[in-house]
Parts: sequence; C-alpha cells; structure tokens
Amino acid sequence: MKPAHQFSHEAMNTTFHIRFAGKSPDASFIARDCFEIIDYLEDRLSRYREYSDISRINLLPAGETHHINPETHQCLLRALELYQQTAGLFDITLGRRITHRKNEREGPPPEPQGQIIIHPDQPAVTCVEPGRVLDLGGIGKGFALDFLEEKLTEWEAPPMLLSAGASTHLTWGDTPWPIRLQSGPEGRVVQLKNGALSASGTEIQGSHIVHPDAGGLLVEGRVWVIADDATTADAWTTALILVPREETHDFVKGAPGIREVVREAV
Repeated sequence: MKPAHQFSHEAMNTTFHIRFAGKSPDASFIARDCFEIIDYLEDRLSRYREYSDISRINLLPAGETHHINPETHQCLLRALELYQQTAGLFDITLGRRITHRKNEREGPPPEPQGQIIIHPDQPAVTCVEPGRVLDLGGIGKGFALDFLEEKLTEWEAPPMLLSAGASTHLTWGDTPWPIRLQSGPEGRVVQLKNGALSASGTEIQGSHIVHPDAGGLLVEGRVWVIADDATTADAWTTALILVPREETHDFVKGAPGIREVVREAV
C-alpha cells in the first residue's frame, strides 16, 4: 500500500512515522498534534531528560515520594503488569545494567539494588531504598503509540499506520497494512489491522537488552510479537529475546493481548 500522506518526526532516539491510508485534509494537523504529544511524553518518560519524572524518581533519597504526571503513572503501572506477566524478564529497573552494557564496561554487570513503591491509586512513587534506575526503553515507544490511539479516537481520525522506527507499529482504523517480518524475498508479510507489532533482534538491539539474571543470556535471532496494543507487543519482544526458542510457545501461552509470536534464527 502506498500511503496518501506520510509524516516523520525524531523523538525517543528513533524516527516516528505516520502514514495515512487515504487523502485527508486534516492529515498535517493530526500528524503535528501527534508529534507534539510524543515530545510531551518523552519529556516525562526519558531518563535522559534532566527534569523528567523518571530522572527525578531515579534520584529520590530513601523515604521521599515524588508525585508524577498521570501519563507516567499509567506507563509505570503497565510496566509492572508486564513484569508480572513475563515472570520478571521484562524489568524497567535495570538501568544500571543497561548503561554497563551500552558503554561496554569491563567486569560483571552491577547487581540490582534499592526498592521503590509505585502507588496504585495515586500518581506517585516512593523510594524505600535508593539504587534502582528506571529505564523505559523497552516500553516507552509502544506506550506512546497507544497513547496516541486514545487521542485518535477522540479526534475520529482516518485510518493510519503509526510507527516508532522500524521496530514497533500500530494500526488505526479498519485498513490492513502489509508489514514484512522475515527478511529475504520469501519473507513473510502480515496484514496488520487494528493491532500492533513489535520486533527485537540481537543483531540490532542486543546492546540495549539485558537479562535480569546476571548469568542469563540473550537468544540469537529475531522475534516479532503481534498484539492488541503496542505496549504489550513492545515489552514482550524485549522479554522473549531472553527466552530459549523452543520454550517460546509455552512461555507466552495464555498471555493477555498477544495474537501471535514469530521467531527467526540468524
């Protein structure tokens, strides 16, 4: 499908794309508003923004509480749900290990330390013991796409495909969008409709994914998750790259929101 309108925007260390299925006089206005929302979310969710909610949580001393924006609270609660659903493989509190891997530091990765409380009924986080470093790199882009979907409902927007780089996609409306999964001329193409797709692979994102267990390993290859929403798809690809290929089916069995998982070896 050749989109009638396409728009791009740099944010969250990637390029967001919005592709409209048909011509719309409001396309440029919708895209502009969507990109403003993405920037708004990045200012609150990125640990690399000095005054973001996440940066402030990471600097909390013991006993102090930080009252956060509702969007940050919603994202943290979803991250906690996905931590439980993935048996702890998706963990947003491993920022120190992520930094250790990205910077290729010598020696063993730092052991997790510290404890925080995400209050379920109010947008606030309390530090019990400092040391946990939150990093939403495995969920922030998917959450941003889902947040946009809520706005598109309010705006009664036309069908479109929203993408965070080449790794996470969300379709809006009843138009199916062809997205290629496996590489090569015979690679599989899925028709994504009213759903989300996310991918992780060691050849691209291995340096950004760490195992909660210091001795745990990434599984070589690539994994795609097709799900009802982008947050679920985004987090589960991060978790499944840590699961042995032969255990994938049993690991995701019964997981809410997941439609299909595809794995490709390298």
